[in-house]
Amino acid sequence: MCGIAGVVHWDGRNVEPRVLQEMADTLVHRGPDEHGLYFNREMHGTGARADPIPGSANKDRVSSGRASVGLAHRRLSIIDLSSGKQPLCNEDGTIWIVFNGEIYNFRQLRTELVERGHRFRTNSDTEVIVHAYEEWGAKCLPRLNGMFAFAVWDERQERLFLARDRIGKKPLYYQSGDGALIFGSELKALLSYPGLEPRLDPTAVADYFKYVYVRDPKTIFEGIRKLPPAHFLVANKGKTTVEEYWDVRFEDSLVASDSELEDQLFDLLEQAVRDRMVAEVPLGAFLSGGVDSSGIVALMARHSPQPVITCSIGFDDPEHDESRHAARVAGYLKTRHSEYFVRDGFFDTIRRLPAMFDEPFADASAVPTYYVCQMARQRVTVALSGDGGDETFAGYDKYVKDTIEQLCGRFVPALILRSLNMVCSGRSAAQRKVRTLTAQALRSPERAYYESNTFISDQDLGNLLDPEIAARIKGYEPFAYLRQFYNKTGAKDHLSRMLYTDLKTYLPGDILVKVDRTSMANSLEVRAPLLDYRVVEFAAGLANRMKIRWGNKKYLLKKAFSRVLPEQFLGRPKHGFSVPLDAWFRNDLTAMAEEVFFATPATADVLNVDYIRKIWDEHRARKAEHGTLLWSILMFSLWNRDSAGSRGYSMGMD
Repeated sequence: MCGIAGVVHWDGRNVEPRVLQEMADTLVHRGPDEHGLYFNREMHGTGARADPIPGSANKDRVSSGRASVGLAHRRLSIIDLSSGKQPLCNEDGTIWIVFNGEIYNFRQLRTELVERGHRFRTNSDTEVIVHAYEEWGAKCLPRLNGMFAFAVWDERQERLFLARDRIGKKPLYYQSGDGALIFGSELKALLSYPGLEPRLDPTAVADYFKYVYVRDPKTIFEGIRKLPPAHFLVANKGKTTVEEYWDVRFEDSLVASDSELEDQLFDLLEQAVRDRMVAEVPLGAFLSGGVDSSGIVALMARHSPQPVITCSIGFDDPEHDESRHAARVAGYLKTRHSEYFVRDGFFDTIRRLPAMFDEPFADASAVPTYYVCQMARQRVTVALSGDGGDETFAGYDKYVKDTIEQLCGRFVPALILRSLNMVCSGRSAAQRKVRTLTAQALRSPERAYYESNTFISDQDLGNLLDPEIAARIKGYEPFAYLRQFYNKTGAKDHLSRMLYTDLKTYLPGDILVKVDRTSMANSLEVRAPLLDYRVVEFAAGLANRMKIRWGNKKYLLKKAFSRVLPEQFLGRPKHGFSVPLDAWFRNDLTAMAEEVFFATPATADVLNVDYIRKIWDEHRARKAEHGTLLWSILMFSLWNRDSAGSRGYSMGMD
């Protein structure tokens, strides 16, 4: 894994080496092994050019008035340790690249490109992208199987080409304007650019509290954007266009028997795991004891000459602890297993989270994810994970629940549903469940899905925001974000629409951001075989009965994994990588929360402190369980205080 950054001045102003170096320095955690800079103009006396290319004209090729370019790279060495240094270029030095990620089919592409006459100087996957771009332009992207974010500078056409992988494993931020375009792997690289005065986007604040992350292409700041997954950007002489190059269709297109589909899926999974085991550094895996991670480790064990190195995280709270399940799987597969229990001393980690993410992010499982990455990095440089199985093969309870609700809405008359809602007006758990079921069934499918996938009601959001901020976003609908994807897919059934929407929103916006930042904070590369695009496309082509059968989630995936794991490891109910937030805010986090929320409130210009006091008192008195909302407020408050204070940029919105 690596970190990339760059600057293009379309008006011909020189890119200052100091500025580019400072941008690169913010990404040292992503690439601690090496760094490199490239400028398309000679920077005399700086020593800041990339290494010259033998036999090429690596000179000042830019005349006055043409674009000035600087590319920066921080490297975490995984493949081709001796010669994969970046920035890297083609034979004549007219196409340069900085690349973050891994291309798993680079050897096959290299063979094809050599046959087409391209000459290679390294054995790296990076150089394959250079020549693939040179040969096919933007059409090279569908040929790449991997996780990536990269920038190509095409000197001949004075064109910057940015691209991001299909699923969104690797991040890429950019800002265009005032005669320049700047980009980087993380927001912190852009925020170090001199003269940048970011302004808070109030609609992004609303999105954050609804979804617990800031959805793409937005960032928390106006004008700074995320390049969405499966998109590329072309910038030429100040004009910028963004296009999608890949999408997936959810349709029942795979015609085969159950056993044949199981064979096909197993072969895909085995190939995806083998592809991701290629590395010249120590490699291991995360193991939670759940279906996905256990299956991945079992497949690794089939192809590893040594016992697989595995890591897991535990909690003293048995409701949130999976370590015993992980230990049983590790014992069965004879892995070299380690576990770490999150107990005391996690306050410093919590305070560090906002700096890792650069914008508000409130998935609390970032805490154990950080710790498992930290532990893994002590033993390996690359770790495989089970991410993606739930979003592709329907592993969440909500997929069953929401599907049942929609069936009720279709086949039970509305009058009966309303009557049930009125009859079940009591406070018992059963009555509350009936009320929830009937209320959801009476809503439109997309609206019901939205309400089950957000973490605060629209009304409560209005109460939480400062009145001035609430007034400024009046009429803004966070719902539109989910609705556009729910309605975009060609699928007609509710389950497929949910899966497609989660694949386009929750997975890249939450899960993959969490894993990327916490792993990169520990200089660890994480690879996810279940997010191989071939696996994703295969899952999308399955009939729903192959995903959920009689309430059994991830039906076909479990059948495929049953070839390498016994039933005892596949039938356990899904647990999830969660933390005991409700208990934390009544015990461990009480002092920190009260100090941040009330003693020195860092959100008085954005949030309503009186409303925070109300929900805090309700939670402390056990009148309600507000753990998730309080965590969202805590993460926003810590981020806001850090952003407006130590980094020195304005949070003003006038």
